[in-house]
Amino acid sequence: MASEATNRVLADVAAERAAQDALFGQQDLPDGTGDIFERQAREARNACDVAFRRGDGTFRHVFVEEVYEALAESDPALLRAELVQAVAVGVKWVEAIDRRTQ
Repeated sequence: MASEATNRVLADVAAERAAQDALFGQQDLPDGTGDIFERQAREARNACDVAFRRGDGTFRHVFVEEVYEALAESDPALLRAELVQAVAVGVKWVEAIDRRTQ
């Protein structure tokens, strides 16, 4: 069950999606992901691990890691799972920003 904070962010995401559809219509673009991003994914995972071991990990570290893991994936089911993880981290990050600014 999503919290009120999560529901507010997801409502903002839904509004942005509606705006995108209004502006661009339905888009069925190629994924553009795969092995060419494996090095960046590995580097992002390492940077995230190192930052958290040092005690200075940030949402940026986690988000970039999740995004590059998605970009490195070519299997549609695994890509979908990685994108859900990246979006969830983004939502969590927005919630943290909202808490800091309220």
